Amino acid sequence: MRILYYDWDEFNGRDLRDAMYRMGYHVDCFKADISGDKYRTGLETLIRDRLERYEDGRRFYDAVFSFDYFPELSEVCQKYGVSYTSWVFDCPHYPLFSDTIFNDVNRIHIFDRSLCNELTARGAKNVFHTPLGVNKVRLTELGLSLPETEKQENVSAYASSDSSRSESRQGQTDTSGRFIEPTYIHDVCFLGNLYDNEFNFYDQAKIPQDLKAYLDEVILAQQKIFGRDIFSDERVINKELLEVQGEPFRFENTGNYSIDYYRVTLDILRKKTTVDERRKIIEELGKRYNTVIYTTPDAEPVPGVTNMGVADYKTKMPYIFHNSKVNINITLRCIPSGVPLRVMDVLAAGGFLITTYQEEIADYFEDGKDLVIVNTPEEMIELAGYYLEHDDERKEIAVNGQMKVFERFAYRKLLPRILGEEHDE
Repeated sequence: MRILYYDWDEFNGRDLRDAMYRMGYHVDCFKADISGDKYRTGLETLIRDRLERYEDGRRFYDAVFSFDYFPELSEVCQKYGVSYTSWVFDCPHYPLFSDTIFNDVNRIHIFDRSLCNELTARGAKNVFHTPLGVNKVRLTELGLSLPETEKQENVSAYASSDSSRSESRQGQTDTSGRFIEPTYIHDVCFLGNLYDNEFNFYDQAKIPQDLKAYLDEVILAQQKIFGRDIFSDERVINKELLEVQGEPFRFENTGNYSIDYYRVTLDILRKKTTVDERRKIIEELGKRYNTVIYTTPDAEPVPGVTNMGVADYKTKMPYIFHNSKVNINITLRCIPSGVPLRVMDVLAAGGFLITTYQEEIADYFEDGKDLVIVNTPEEMIELAGYYLEHDDERKEIAVNGQMKVFERFAYRKLLPRILGEEHDE
C-alpha cells in the first residue's frame, strides 16, 4: 500500500511512520508551510501532481494520511477522488465540526468513543472509534520490554530486582556499542502540560464578578471527582446563564465549523479545571514524595517539585516512564471518555501508572492489574504512597500493563484497520 503522509511535526508522527515502514508500507511525506486564506489553494498546488500520478493504469497513492483531521486536506482529496485517512488524538479538535466530515473520501478514526458517537449522530458515515496505538517493535529494541515467555512465566523474578530493571533493561548504547547508564530515576513523575500559558483562556477573560464567583465554585466542585462531567449538566451551567452575562469569552467565529459558543465555553471551563487540579495534585505529591515533572521550562514553578523540562517523545520519554516508580496521568477534562495517548505511552514503556478515571480506561484495562485507576485527588495521592512502598505489586502491574498494550494496541494490530485493510466493526 502506498501512503502520502502529511507531516505537520506532530510529536508521535515519527513513531507511526517507523511502524508503517517496518510493516512494508510505501510512505512518502509532505509538509505544508502555508497559512491563512491561501492554505486550501496552496495545499492543492503542493500535492496536486502526486494525487494525479498514475502507474500501471492505477493511481499511485492509495491514500493520504494524517494524524488529526484537516478539513482543507479532505477538500483536496475529495476533488481528486483520493481516500483521506485521519487518526485523531487531540480533544477538543474543532476541525471535526467542519461540514467536510461528510466527504465520501474520508476515513476518520477517533480515539474517543463519545466524540465518535456524537459525530455519527450528526450523520457522518465514515467515522470510526479506534483507540491510539504504540510502536511495540521500536520499544522492544530499546530494551524496554521483556521476552513474552519471561513475562508470562517469570514475572515474580522480574519484580524482585530493582537493579536488573534499571540497569539491564533501561540502558542505551552509543554508536560504538558502549553501555550508557540510565539517567531518569524518579519516585513520582508527571509528564505533560500544565496549560498555564496563553491557552488558559479562562484566566484571560473579563468575566462579570458574580458569574466568575459561581464558575469558580463549579470548577472547584469538578476537581473533586473524576469520570463525571458536571459542566454538561444544564442544571449547573446552561446557555441562558452565559447569555444573560453577555458571553464573557470572546473568540472569532470564522463560519468554517458547525460549532456553537456554548460548546467552546464549556471546553474553556474544562481546561481551567485541568490547569488547577494538575497543579494542586502535583504540589500535594511533592509535599509527601520525591516528585518531578517534565513540562515546558516556562511553566510556573510548583513548590517542592522539580521541573526537568521537555522530554523528546521518541528518545527520552520511554526511559523516563520506565525508570519512574510511579507515573501519574491526570486526563485533560476536555476528553469525554477516551484513553489519552499518555496512558498508552506509559504502559508501553513498561511504566507503572496511576491514572484518573476514564470510561474507556476502565473498559480496556483492569484496575489493580494493568494499572491503577482513581476517582478522587485524595485517592491518587494516597495510592502513590502505597505503591512506592509495595515494589512487587507495582512492578507486576507494570508488566501486565505493558503486555495488555502490546497485545491490543500495537500499531501492527491497529494499522490494517486504520488503513482500510480490515473490515470496520
